[in-house]
Amino acid sequence: MAGKDPAMGGSRLNGILVIDKPVDISSAGVVAIVKRTLQVKKVGHAGTLDPFAEGVLVCCVNRATRLARFLLHGPKKYVAVLKLGEETDTQDATGTVISRSRPAGCTPDTLKKVMQSFEGSGKQLPPVYSALKHKGVALYKLARRGQPVQKPARRIQIYRMTIRGIDLPFVHFEVWCSAGTYIRTLCADIGKILGCGGHLSALKRIASSGFDIEQAIALTDLPAVAQSRKLSERMISMADALPDMPAVTADASLVTKIRHGRPVFFNDLAGARDAGDSPLTGGKIKIVDYRGQLVAILSRSRANDRLDYNCVFAD
Repeated sequence: MAGKDPAMGGSRLNGILVIDKPVDISSAGVVAIVKRTLQVKKVGHAGTLDPFAEGVLVCCVNRATRLARFLLHGPKKYVAVLKLGEETDTQDATGTVISRSRPAGCTPDTLKKVMQSFEGSGKQLPPVYSALKHKGVALYKLARRGQPVQKPARRIQIYRMTIRGIDLPFVHFEVWCSAGTYIRTLCADIGKILGCGGHLSALKRIASSGFDIEQAIALTDLPAVAQSRKLSERMISMADALPDMPAVTADASLVTKIRHGRPVFFNDLAGARDAGDSPLTGGKIKIVDYRGQLVAILSRSRANDRLDYNCVFAD
């Protein structure tokens, strides 16, 4: 349902491909390789990973690039390594060490209490070495020029953080957090509270926006997967790409109304079949046709029962 194999026409490939990004390559570099390997016109990703990080990179192919904005804000899960006793200017292992201190007194109980103190809702200062922009220029570029810009603190959510192992000065941990959370800033903040400093030594994203590492294809394996004509089996259909969004299966008349951009009201869905487990209580709704193909994403208006158009996909 997600599309055809490249040999049958790359333009027919529409869906989500989860790539296991290796270290030492940018997210944009991965996108370029996917685009070239699949011979498709459009590929985008839903959530950047720094070059030194690895793991889940959600790639949207062709029409599915329009779904990226709905995937960007999903929760993320990482496994990471914090190195205590060293602060770096970038808050990670790629930077220059700016201070050193012995991680004395960092017992397992102390580490656990400090790390658990970050759980819940809070604010975080974005790092000055980041891809965020100031007047159209990436912050890391300004920082490298000696003109660092500190953006205001942003609201983040740490749902859970657990220690997986301690081998001082290294602390291995897992964190489940909201989009927009910087794990390297989290490491630096933990080091400050412990009084010895710290930085992010290694990072792997194991889940993002409902997709996990078990679904991912190693970037080095992608050419073989494509040539074996099994790509459609590994590609997630557009209708399945937003598993937490409620869906309804529309009849032909409703599909036609939507594709012509006519007004649609919540009552118009009364005769449609619920295609998912999530109740239609509000927010965004997926509309699929009888074949299971994604037709549109609509959302309920706050003012009335009229549904707003977020995006519509041609047949």
